[in-house]
Amino acid sequence: MTARLLRGIALVVAALVAATAVRAAELPSGISLRGKWTQGAVLFGKAPVGTRVWVGGRELKLTPGGNFVFGLDRDAPRDAVLRVQMAGQADPRDYHYAVEQRQYKIQHIDNLPEKMVTPPKDVIDRIIADANEVKAVRQIETDGTGFLQPFIWPARGRISGVFGSQRILNGQPKQPHYGVDVAVPVGTKVHAPADGVVVLAEPNLYYTGGTLMVDHGYGLQSAFLHLSKLLVKKGQHVKQGDVIALSGMSGRATGPHLDWRVNWFDERVDAQMLVPPMSSATPIQH
Repeated sequence: MTARLLRGIALVVAALVAATAVRAAELPSGISLRGKWTQGAVLFGKAPVGTRVWVGGRELKLTPGGNFVFGLDRDAPRDAVLRVQMAGQADPRDYHYAVEQRQYKIQHIDNLPEKMVTPPKDVIDRIIADANEVKAVRQIETDGTGFLQPFIWPARGRISGVFGSQRILNGQPKQPHYGVDVAVPVGTKVHAPADGVVVLAEPNLYYTGGTLMVDHGYGLQSAFLHLSKLLVKKGQHVKQGDVIALSGMSGRATGPHLDWRVNWFDERVDAQMLVPPMSSATPIQH
């Protein structure tokens, strides 16, 4: 390889590195982002007071201190745009990011009661009502700042199901799994992973059985499914580590476990990306 060719390659590499550096540093001074631009991730930001921020066409609400949060859906497209308008700036500016695309597992679950795979007609209205109730709750945006805490696992145990996996129920392809399953005996204590307010407490939804939803503020919510007992009520404020329910196998469940899910409004995000690996997680104190 000639010296001239080597110099040319070096110049190209240097240019690429420089372009990456400019891209990484192009956000205005005073704005920071924490998190990975990948499907299912939650990103946390901070901006000077008076800044306006949009993601996916939605304007984000900032805390009084300038903190904000947003999530990238399981199926988020490859390109994302963060729009920023600094205080005093005439027009917003767009910042483009590449979203890493994930490969999801395929999970086969057999021997389910047929009514839980293809529900009978007489429960369709109930299923629709359940879905509408949950959808409405996902639009709630409280002013709590629990989302700023380092999250903890709501229960400890073997991970038996992961976020995003395509589920094949009795041989029929169904919706992906949007939570992380923790295999624990019925009656295991379920703890709040962060501060929040209970926005839904339903003891018997058709598919998810005993179901709790806790809003951690600014659109980030946890859902806990298949519970055997709810220990908190709608509107109740909870602190990180509080016991809020007991695990079970209600609804469409083949065994006892906790299904923990996290949403940012309608975006399905990966709860497991908010916590340390189960093996190194700090024991729950409450």
